[in-house]
Amino acid sequence: MTYVSFPQSKPLDFVAIGRLCIDLNANEINRPMEETMTFTKYVGGSPANITIGMARLGMKTAFVGKIANDQMGRFIADYLERNNIETTNVVTDHTGAVTGLAFTEIKSPTECSILMYRDNVADLLLTPSEVQESLIAESKVLLISGTALAQSPSREAVFQALEYAKKHGVVIIFDLDYRPYTWTTSEETAVYYNLAAEKCDIILGTREEFDMMERFENNAEKNDRITAAKWFDYSAKIVIIKHGKEGSIAYTPDGVGHRAMSFPAKVVKTFGAGDSYAAGFIYGIMQGWTIEKSMEYGSAAASIVISSHSCSDAMPTTDQVNDYIERCNRGEITAS
Repeated sequence: MTYVSFPQSKPLDFVAIGRLCIDLNANEINRPMEETMTFTKYVGGSPANITIGMARLGMKTAFVGKIANDQMGRFIADYLERNNIETTNVVTDHTGAVTGLAFTEIKSPTECSILMYRDNVADLLLTPSEVQESLIAESKVLLISGTALAQSPSREAVFQALEYAKKHGVVIIFDLDYRPYTWTTSEETAVYYNLAAEKCDIILGTREEFDMMERFENNAEKNDRITAAKWFDYSAKIVIIKHGKEGSIAYTPDGVGHRAMSFPAKVVKTFGAGDSYAAGFIYGIMQGWTIEKSMEYGSAAASIVISSHSCSDAMPTTDQVNDYIERCNRGEITAS
């Protein structure tokens, strides 16, 4: 059954709006950051990673965002262009804002943390007038991410993008991407997340992220079905609630909870899993696959990325995902 229909006549497959930053991943793994001396630089930010993932899977992509007028900003722009991501709506800031930095700590395959530097970052200074209506109108999908809602004027820019997407029949996907350190209060967070989610066709997030959104609601049991049912009264056709090691469940308006198999991985670190899962899942749904097959594809893509040192650089191609699934099915890959 097809739950979401994508407008096939549009020349762009996918456009995302939001965070563009730098990941500095620890080279000395299995030790705390206090003892880590060197890091490797990658492009980061959830919407950027998902867009890179979609581009690697062969989709025609673009990005709407703001970069700093510095070496890091130019590094990001160059990386996007080298990955065939359209950057006509990647705006350069001229106020002296900086590029956000995320230092990663890899204590063990299951103990990973991120130290973020997010003061006066360029990506949160994107204004509504800088969002190109024509770019969004030409795309089948718009992806928004929660971090971009944390401050003005980026918040208003996202809502402007949502209005353009609604106007032009673009499918809207919301990656909740909740980062508490970018928000002022939990009340503010819940209000703006809910206002944005009302406009979205597909919503993806962890159980904890949905809990944050339900701060003012009566769902003490944290019941997934109650959570999903609310959004079917608005625009949502698919709500994916992720439960970590227990896997993900995709809920649809017919009351079905779709589950899919996961794949083993030789885990290096945990971050990047959500972004690669999102790219693989969205790719599958856009191919007209079943929800279960799309979830499996996302799971395989995630297993590849968590087996690697990077997030953006490790985003796999379709050949790599297909090969990984085949090798898992043959029993050649087992969990670490």
